[in-house]
Amino acid sequence: MEYKKITIVISPYQEWLRDIITAQLADIGFDSFVDITNGVEAYVPLNLYQKGELNAVLDEFSEDFSFSVKSELIADRNWNEEWEKNYFKPLVVADECVVRAPFHKEFPHLKYEIVIEPNMAFGTGNHETTSLMLEHILKSDLTGKQVLDMGCGTGILGILCSMKGAKKITAIDIDQWSFDGTLGNTKLNKIFNIDVKLGDAGLLSDNNFDLILANIQRNVLLNDMPAYNHVLNEGGTLIMSGFYSEDIPAIKEKAESLGLKDVGYTVKNNWVAYTFLKV
Repeated sequence: MEYKKITIVISPYQEWLRDIITAQLADIGFDSFVDITNGVEAYVPLNLYQKGELNAVLDEFSEDFSFSVKSELIADRNWNEEWEKNYFKPLVVADECVVRAPFHKEFPHLKYEIVIEPNMAFGTGNHETTSLMLEHILKSDLTGKQVLDMGCGTGILGILCSMKGAKKITAIDIDQWSFDGTLGNTKLNKIFNIDVKLGDAGLLSDNNFDLILANIQRNVLLNDMPAYNHVLNEGGTLIMSGFYSEDIPAIKEKAESLGLKDVGYTVKNNWVAYTFLKV
């Protein structure tokens, strides 16, 4: 698949603005991002690229910031080689879990080891939202639990849940790359209790879960929270991420309107993971 690489340099540079732009680009088809000095490299499948949509995202902030934008056509290539050379390094989470690629030869040997085949899917663990969710999972006793991973990306969260003793995991993503990547990564890690589905919250029907992990985006979370609540068992936990500190009031209001109990949240570089309990 051919990709369009868009390099955006922000002036004056603000990390929070880079994160907002990244999130908005993800809403219009961009599916992989690399942070650079003073900006971001964003990748989008060539058939999904719309210059007008990109300009609309940047125009929203044009009164206070200027942008240098360069585009480049990226032919289909060996993404393992690209990530090995440039981006994906072994990641250690909470001194308990290491996330690495198959090509990594040197890495710390910890209690949990997750192998992720790098591709254009989001979720190698390096983004704050993914690492926040991994940290929550590491603190949890998942023995015998039924788990839902919404917006599964590479499948990394579900894989760790399985390693932590979950009985069965349902992993759902709307993106074909994520669906394929999760299938491949579950086999790579010899995980056999993850059911991977392509689609959205409409697939949930009458399944029931003890833990729901939803690392998506603010508007999707607000829209789909009633569906999550419907399939969450009494005493079950909902952990949501993919949004910013300024979105906390909206997330809290929606969750509490459904009868969910606020358990607290953690923040990393303005990204949030928020936990609620069904009582």
